[in-house]
Amino acid sequence: MSETIEIEFKNMLTKSEYEKLLDTFKITETQIFSQENHYFDTPDFALKHKESALRIRVKENIYEMTLKQPHQIGLLETTQILNEEEFSAAIKNGILPRGIIYDRLTSMAVSFTDVEYFGSLVTKRVEIPYKNGLLVFDHSLYLNKEDYELEYEAQDYHLGQQIFLELLNQHTIPQRTTENKIRRFYRHKKKITSNY
Repeated sequence: MSETIEIEFKNMLTKSEYEKLLDTFKITETQIFSQENHYFDTPDFALKHKESALRIRVKENIYEMTLKQPHQIGLLETTQILNEEEFSAAIKNGILPRGIIYDRLTSMAVSFTDVEYFGSLVTKRVEIPYKNGLLVFDHSLYLNKEDYELEYEAQDYHLGQQIFLELLNQHTIPQRTTENKIRRFYRHKKKITSNY
């Protein structure tokens, strides 16, 4: 189990901007890795309404269940490592394992047994150190949709924001309101569901 405060800045990119950034930072195919996020919430979106999110991330055969909650600065991330059987039970049967995340959800008055599996999002990701932080290039695919995103993870909010805005300006990328991946996933899921 681990708890961390996540301070990150995000900006959606066009495909062209994404490709130019990969070229500018000399990113090679070998630096790109894949990870899959599996999202969970209650049928009435109890977590979403509390500005929180629950996912299981699969990366190199490691299964991390993470609860993200609002924090004074950034997000509080609580992570619990799962084994393959626990992951399979969560995806196939909607049975989540007990532990610190169960305790957190209980304290938020969210019923663990009401939490359901909503679907997955695959991200092709590059992470590189950049000015005392971490620069992340994401190409995400979900529900027959794809998008591109730039993220910057920092230790200090104000310095991180300054570095990120300077980077966007330097590459003439406009600031765009950017929802996190789970919100984009849910918004698109709702859109395609309402079309049926």
